[in-house]
Amino acid sequence: MMGNEETVQALRAAFITTERPYREGTVEVFEQAIEAGPAPVAEAELAITALGMYEAELDGRKLGEAFLTPGFTYYPYDLHYQVYDVTDALAVGATLRVYLGQGWYCGRFTCENETQIWGERPAVSWVLRIRYEDGTERCLTARDADVVAVPSPYDYAGLYDGEVYWARGAAGERPDAPAVFPPVPFEGALPETIEPSTTSVTLHETLEPQQVTERADGTTIVDFGQNMAGIVEIDPALIEGAALTVRHGELLNPDGSLYTANLRTARATIVYHKGEERGTWRPRFTYMGFRYVELSGTPWRPGLVRARALYTDMPRTGTFSCGDERVNRLYENQLWTQRSNYVEVPTDCPQRDERQGYTGDGHAFARTAAYNYDTEAFLEKFLKDVRMSQRDNSEGYVAASVPATGPAGVGFVGMQEWASADTIMPELIYDQFGDRTAFEAQYDSMRAMVDCKLKHAGDAGLWFGVNLGDWLAPGHDIAWAAQHNAPVSCAFMVNDLRIMVRAAELLGHDEDAATYRGHLERAHGAYRAAFLDEDGRLKDFYQGAAVMALVLVLDRERDQGAWQAVFAQLVDDVRANGMQTGFYATAHLLPVLVEGGEERLAFDVLFSTDCPGWLYQVERGATTIWERWDAIRPDGTVNEERTSDQSSENMVSFNHYAFGSVGEFLYRYVLGIRPLEPGFTSVLIEPHVDARLGHAEGIYRSRVGEIRVAWELAADGALTVEVEVPAPAVVRLPDGTEHEADPGSHRYTVRL
Repeated sequence: MMGNEETVQALRAAFITTERPYREGTVEVFEQAIEAGPAPVAEAELAITALGMYEAELDGRKLGEAFLTPGFTYYPYDLHYQVYDVTDALAVGATLRVYLGQGWYCGRFTCENETQIWGERPAVSWVLRIRYEDGTERCLTARDADVVAVPSPYDYAGLYDGEVYWARGAAGERPDAPAVFPPVPFEGALPETIEPSTTSVTLHETLEPQQVTERADGTTIVDFGQNMAGIVEIDPALIEGAALTVRHGELLNPDGSLYTANLRTARATIVYHKGEERGTWRPRFTYMGFRYVELSGTPWRPGLVRARALYTDMPRTGTFSCGDERVNRLYENQLWTQRSNYVEVPTDCPQRDERQGYTGDGHAFARTAAYNYDTEAFLEKFLKDVRMSQRDNSEGYVAASVPATGPAGVGFVGMQEWASADTIMPELIYDQFGDRTAFEAQYDSMRAMVDCKLKHAGDAGLWFGVNLGDWLAPGHDIAWAAQHNAPVSCAFMVNDLRIMVRAAELLGHDEDAATYRGHLERAHGAYRAAFLDEDGRLKDFYQGAAVMALVLVLDRERDQGAWQAVFAQLVDDVRANGMQTGFYATAHLLPVLVEGGEERLAFDVLFSTDCPGWLYQVERGATTIWERWDAIRPDGTVNEERTSDQSSENMVSFNHYAFGSVGEFLYRYVLGIRPLEPGFTSVLIEPHVDARLGHAEGIYRSRVGEIRVAWELAADGALTVEVEVPAPAVVRLPDGTEHEADPGSHRYTVRL
């Protein structure tokens, strides 16, 4: 009914708030009565947004499927809105009720426990347009005189701590009931841009209790069998006491009680005071990371609670399975970890007092994520957050966490690997989806970020700033990483320059291409001079440094001698010590071993049950990927060591996707599905086979159609490979043969 510009202008003029003195966790509730019109409703739509979080209802029914609306953006410059078709709901009039929470905007957020980061209090705006069959129209807004504030059922609602909710007619005293403050016009700053949302967080899988344990202390422990991010739905009719308290956790203590130490200050608790309300109840303004919940205040009854996974809505594009159930569990673990951390932005973890959009974690997992799901819209939205946040950086840099929390500079720690999301993600979108739009939209941002690195590099050609290197590599704390980071952080700088040359050439910026090509040559030479000895070996060797040098800096043809020398160092160390990589090198370790001819060693690492190792986690019951390789030590205890002498915080998450980047290896090497041209307009199928897998099969739904690969290795060495491709393909088989394949289905049999 309204165009985007008309909607935006109407929303800008209709923001309301209250003059309530700030108290963290309060929820405002507004109502507007919508009377029946002079004729039947022909069309009606509600446009709504908030600085904070909102949920809208008509006569008690939630509008739409999205949660945590209007979404998380960099509020100084960007805000999203949603539009709902409410034609049927207004047939005989209705009451619009809008709940307004503080959310990311001014609620408690970040591991520094900040509040009011972007504003002093939340605000909401809506515009309801109604057209009747007789041709008359009405426009109602949040600023209308008939909009009133009503008592809030919430004592508290926040991202980390959960919610305290009083159902209508709840018994008992309510000492913390907030007073009602009338709506007033919002006079604070509004974002520069208000635009329709392009992604939304919705409910997905339903998980029923897998095991229920009633404890002697009167509590009940419910195991849903899967670590996840989401919410617990409650059936109030089954609550026998006055209130139900639900606490969330990822593990149990040895005595069977709920483990919550890794939540840090997050209380992760729901308190539901029973009243007259019936039907399923669920939280509105929070979500948790959990596998287990502890229930108290009522005896257990089947059906009392169930869990719902909550994450950004994305089409599923990839599947994988093989003959080893442990590897299948590993595949499911990385898939669930993506679901758990693709909530508005690519978060670090869903359980503790953090849940921020870390750029480094995000790009480390991005290629695996793009095989699992169609992530283009999600990543493009995040890249917009990068651009918007970057505008408030005094040096044009990209923050480690986006949306950023306000104006900043580079800071003491350069976080080069994190900032490189600005180049890596647009290139990934181009290669995976064949869309250069991200390069176009991000080009100026990429250039500003890279120019900042070049400024800090100066005549040296590389930036040797304080950094964290291959973060969380085994046995290395922050102090060690800061002292030895340069081979990794500088490798990312070289890669940034390579991507800048590619983007400039693709977009026709010839002068930029020549300029950055010169910087790339200088950085490449500086890297070799700084980090390689005269034989081409790494001077300060560790696995992360070797992997990133091989993948991001050294060219196998141009730097053949150095490439082979560093690769030999890596192979020797992996044979002696197993995998010892951190957040960034882990994604590339198995691929680089295969590319260098050490396929058997790559599969040995995959199948290792030692710590560190993926199957080590699987054999200890992991259902998601851990933040630390040894989050649970071999003796069964939780690793609660501090990351440095200066840190007092527990840092152990059991739902952290960086090490889940092994999913890329399963798709691109075990199945062998890779693009020869951006967007899979031509396809390479090159499966790598190991007898321990027995067989493997999977699909990837590319932009040009579904790609399917299945192979099976018989005991006598006969290998059967079935391929289905939607575009011209090259099929390279493990016996060394190569085949041209037209679109369609193909079957090959060879003997190994």
